[in-house]
Amino acid sequence: MPGKGRLERLAKLIRYYILISTTEAGSGHPSSSLSAVELMTALLFGGAFRFHADRPDHPNNDRLLFSKGHAAPLLYALWAAAGRVTEGELLSLRKFGSPLEGHPSVAFPYTEAATGSLGQGLSIGLGMALNAKYIDKLPYKTYVLLGDSEAAEGSVWEAAQLAAHYCLDNLIGILDVNRLGQRGETMYGHDLPAYAKRFSAFGWKTVVIDGHSLPEILDAYGRALLHEGSPYMIIARTTKGKGVSFIEDRENWHGKTLKKAELTEALKELGPVEVSLRGEIADPEDLAPASSPPHGTGNTSPLPEGPLSTRRAYGHALADIFPRFPGLVVLDAEVGNSTCAEIFRDRYPERFFEMYVAEQNMAGVALGLARQGKIPFVSTFAAFLSRAYDQVRMSQYSRPHIVFTGSHAGVSIGEDGPSQMGLEDIALFRALMDSVVLYPSDAVSTVKLVEEAARHHGIVYLRTTRMDTPVLYGKEEIFPIGGSKVVRKSGNDAATVVTAGVTLHEALAAYEMLKKEGVSVRVIDLYCIKPLDRATLGEAVRETGAVITVEDHYAEGGMGEAVCSVLAGSGVPFRSLAVRKMPRSGRPGELLEYEEISRNAIVRAVKELSGG
Repeated sequence: MPGKGRLERLAKLIRYYILISTTEAGSGHPSSSLSAVELMTALLFGGAFRFHADRPDHPNNDRLLFSKGHAAPLLYALWAAAGRVTEGELLSLRKFGSPLEGHPSVAFPYTEAATGSLGQGLSIGLGMALNAKYIDKLPYKTYVLLGDSEAAEGSVWEAAQLAAHYCLDNLIGILDVNRLGQRGETMYGHDLPAYAKRFSAFGWKTVVIDGHSLPEILDAYGRALLHEGSPYMIIARTTKGKGVSFIEDRENWHGKTLKKAELTEALKELGPVEVSLRGEIADPEDLAPASSPPHGTGNTSPLPEGPLSTRRAYGHALADIFPRFPGLVVLDAEVGNSTCAEIFRDRYPERFFEMYVAEQNMAGVALGLARQGKIPFVSTFAAFLSRAYDQVRMSQYSRPHIVFTGSHAGVSIGEDGPSQMGLEDIALFRALMDSVVLYPSDAVSTVKLVEEAARHHGIVYLRTTRMDTPVLYGKEEIFPIGGSKVVRKSGNDAATVVTAGVTLHEALAAYEMLKKEGVSVRVIDLYCIKPLDRATLGEAVRETGAVITVEDHYAEGGMGEAVCSVLAGSGVPFRSLAVRKMPRSGRPGELLEYEEISRNAIVRAVKELSGG
């Protein structure tokens, strides 16, 4: 273990790196970075942290997350002090093309997950700690640096209670209590006992320290490594802007950098810096993840005969594919008996984690698991995923493989009413870069699309529904991502009806009603809403006289708008049938009729557009 003097010299070097890089950038957060210098210097170079710097992906590396992502200059300075970033590279901070972005992103190889939207790092770390303790069974520790401002976020406390529930004594938080937020004092200022009471009440072991005292910090890390039975929170009193007298503990310095003349003055205060000094990080044990095969045979009972809801087919599919995808982990927000994730839980309980009614934390945990090489399937009601949207949005910047499944989508759930109806979910997930949006209509397509989702690396959204629907497809059918199914077609189709899910069955009923009147229509099952099957849609535009989309979703951002982007400039008559009235409770058939997305509404639209 290095002596106190060497750590002090390293801390001075890291402060130097923070100051020169942020002044060169002309933007950034030096004051927030400076407050945590001793905390992070002691962690990385004081002997507690174990990390193979040549192998950032080593499975037994300790993990370090900067939940206070605006302290990115400190993260980069630490790795410069470790000899992994040059001073010249530091001066590229925040410049176009540099991996040293304004907030940590995975372009920088020592970033565990993209952060910057406050309140998310503890959840991500929780996912990594769950992975270590219960899945890979490795001794690595997960450290999360938090800011005191973000402790006001509810997601922090969602993570805090679940970490204690799962007894994650391999999760160590470091709360940098520097008193000042962006616009002034934080909720509790320097009242450290207030933070200690709260984390203790959630079941954490807490210790309060001086965050600039290296002996106290080292002692706290030593105790954290020996502690068992619960997560550990180090609550550190620090000074924002520490080391630069004219910004220390001063308001209106958040997110502001020193001008050139101010930098000169600050460096004089700092004194001589050993730019050749390098810190050493202890290597981890060379351990690999546990490789026990999945319990059970993997042979699920056949799907029940007759109509079956896609949510129930989802549960069967998860249990069926697990032996072929041993990285699969299932998370659910205490609605597994409705999402039907309980089917998987009952067969593979060691790979199912109950997240309880805390969707923001669930999404963050999924990212932590994904960054450790797992394939999380995350399920809840589609409507409730909206409250986790910031976590979902942020996860895209870590390039993970996560499958989000939203059940109880649309007005077709019936009597439960609008609070339970997912009507915005397609729009939310379509808006994510490179996302995939899948919407199966029967049991077979659900089973096939669950496997496609497990195979595709990226963010996938799978929309399932509550009501039972007839089986439309044979087991030999394939459902590739980016495809669609033409389920009805003739040589004289007067219009094309594009739909998916529940309303596909309404479209097929409308097809039969029109057929009796001598009107032929093409029906396309657009089971993959993103990416769109442009070839099949284009052919339909050329060969039929009109296009009608039907969806159990709000018009804004849904399937209709997606299809409309393909039709632009074609001149073909187009009609979007979607949920446009304030939803209410009622029987599914009544609500489909009320919203004009029923078979009768489709028949009317076809006649109006085709002139029939």
